[in-house]
Amino acid sequence: MIKNILVSFGLLFSMAIFAQEGTSSPYSYYGLGDVRFKGTAENRAMGTLSIAADSIHMNLQNPAGYSFLKLTNFAVAGTQNYNNLHSNSGSADAQRTTLDYLALAFPVGKMGFGFGIIPYSSVGYRVQSTGEGLPSRQYSGKGGLNRVFLGASYKITNYLSFGVEGNYNFGDVETTNVIQNSGVQYGTREISNSNLTGFNANFGLMFDKKIGKKYHFAASATYSPEGTITSENERNLATVSIFGNGNITTIEERNLTVDDTEIKMPSKFSFGVGMGEQGKWFAGAEAVFQESSSFGNRFNDIQNVAYENSQKYVLGGYFIPKYNSYDSYLKRVTYRAGFRYETTGLIISDVSIKDYSGSVGVGLPLGGMASNLNIGFEYGQRGTIKNNLVRETYANIIIGLSLNDKWFQKRKYD
Repeated sequence: MIKNILVSFGLLFSMAIFAQEGTSSPYSYYGLGDVRFKGTAENRAMGTLSIAADSIHMNLQNPAGYSFLKLTNFAVAGTQNYNNLHSNSGSADAQRTTLDYLALAFPVGKMGFGFGIIPYSSVGYRVQSTGEGLPSRQYSGKGGLNRVFLGASYKITNYLSFGVEGNYNFGDVETTNVIQNSGVQYGTREISNSNLTGFNANFGLMFDKKIGKKYHFAASATYSPEGTITSENERNLATVSIFGNGNITTIEERNLTVDDTEIKMPSKFSFGVGMGEQGKWFAGAEAVFQESSSFGNRFNDIQNVAYENSQKYVLGGYFIPKYNSYDSYLKRVTYRAGFRYETTGLIISDVSIKDYSGSVGVGLPLGGMASNLNIGFEYGQRGTIKNNLVRETYANIIIGLSLNDKWFQKRKYD
């Protein structure tokens, strides 16, 4: 089944991932944009908890999970985002539909392999500032950073696995600022472009061991060393005529010389533990620490922003009433829930930007090979209205497919 859909899904996803605006947040102006969670729909429904070893779902957060798979797993997911932006001067609503990841993982003996493509960060905002006697300002941005990854893992013992993953990051970001002073015939437009490329790596350990006759204990750890993103920058400055319907005509323009920059991708360490009963329930906690204080912006002249080390704390789990029930479909459904709290590492106008959310979801079994449709709902808040900043209240509907098949089977008869 997986072999027949890989090509069509791959072409569809590749075209969509480069064209989409994956966020509507004004905070995506800073750094590399709004950094996306690199995990599956199942993880997001548990508050982004990513520590459980799984034989039928891949783990995009920890490459050590590939060798725990029993079947070849193909996964794809998308999100419908609803965002309310609120400030001291007003509020506005925005929505986005995005594709989140496309990945394939498969076991080979004691080893496991995985590869795919996923958005790392997104830039997407449109903000207008007006006031009596003040200049009219319009800010917009689009683009982001995408990631192609290839990972492998090896089962050191039946309950301990080590994994490594390499990532190639690439993308483009364009930001536009338009200013019209009151009583002045023409306005000014500034367009800044950045071409982004770079490599980084991720290492992981995963432990899952049975305790007694019923329970099992799980632990997970990952480490990502500091990486570098090269930003090749261009800037265009123009005198423009701005019409009442929003159309803009260029009067005169020129290209400016700006420095290229190197942006540090912060090192990151995560650790989590949990306990459960195989095929019935699991509950765990996870902490993620990132050296975000070394982070930077695409252009050196961006002001009023600083960075601090970030932390994320997660509680989550799942429950399956009876995974092998023959008389009740609802008993075979996986029910998930979780909570997440994090400091993003971004400081604007001396205010630390925080983000927290709660999530729930279900895994609906599909016919054959333990495949399933995963649906999740996430509700949260980021930012604040202090110091003329923006508070975002968001709701996300996540839909993902996790399809399984058997590959590399040795034939008994030829």
